[in-house]
Amino acid sequence: MGTPDFSVDILQALVDSGHQVVAVYCQPPSRSGRGKKERPSPVQARAEALGLPVHYPKSLKPEEEQQRFAALDLDAAVVVAYGLLLPKAILDAPKYGCLNIHASLLPRWRGAAPIHRAIMAGDKETGVDIMVMEEGLDTGPVVLERKLAITKNDTTGSLHDKLKTLGAETIIPALEGYVAGTMIPRPQPEDGICYAHKIDKQEAALDWRRPAEDLRNHIHGLSPFPGAYSLTGEVRLKILEAEVVPGKGQPGELIALPLTIACGNGMALKIHRAQRAGKGPMTAEELQRGLQLPLGTLMS
Repeated sequence: MGTPDFSVDILQALVDSGHQVVAVYCQPPSRSGRGKKERPSPVQARAEALGLPVHYPKSLKPEEEQQRFAALDLDAAVVVAYGLLLPKAILDAPKYGCLNIHASLLPRWRGAAPIHRAIMAGDKETGVDIMVMEEGLDTGPVVLERKLAITKNDTTGSLHDKLKTLGAETIIPALEGYVAGTMIPRPQPEDGICYAHKIDKQEAALDWRRPAEDLRNHIHGLSPFPGAYSLTGEVRLKILEAEVVPGKGQPGELIALPLTIACGNGMALKIHRAQRAGKGPMTAEELQRGLQLPLGTLMS
């Protein structure tokens, strides 16, 4: 049970391991592009390529959907970034319950955006937890945890790819160990609980009065989507990658070429990649050739 790209490697790992995948659940196809044609989710596309039965109900609350799910007579369900609430009848239907792959070290960053929030908060490590699902939001006991360092160069995009690979490597030993009784789920600690609330686009505007390291974390946490941004005149720059460097100036001031901008703590950010509206990502050098920003330009 999963929908986006993050879930695809886990589906493939289950198939490759020899487990019998009797059904795949995902969100309904979206309509986009010219003509608003239906586009299957990444999980639907992979499942269909593998010849697996695919279901994409809009909700699992109707009794008929719950009966169809129960009729599958499952040993277990594996859930990762599915996007629908699982009612108790669904959670209780498989013999061994529903195992969820969550991209954080629980109980830190329960909720919708754990990868973004970990980077934005300046966390030094994250990982994946395989937990037995309960009715609460990411509250279930953890079967297996694998940790991963967050580097200063990681963005949500790069960390997403590392964690989906780690999740695919972790789910098989967790599933088999749990079912065999060799891995006993441990309750989550009461200390350290925090929530990864869904990203709001209003968070994307940069305030150059903040310390450089905080701004780098904010930029990397929102890269590639929705993308932290700043304005220079009427030009909106979505900043995707940056590095903290020495440099003093008025917060938001362009103090070195091609794109080094002063921050609020006597340090600066050297921008490596950014994007103008309607354009693809560019290096700072490419942007400067097009914009010709003079030293002293103020970003807002």
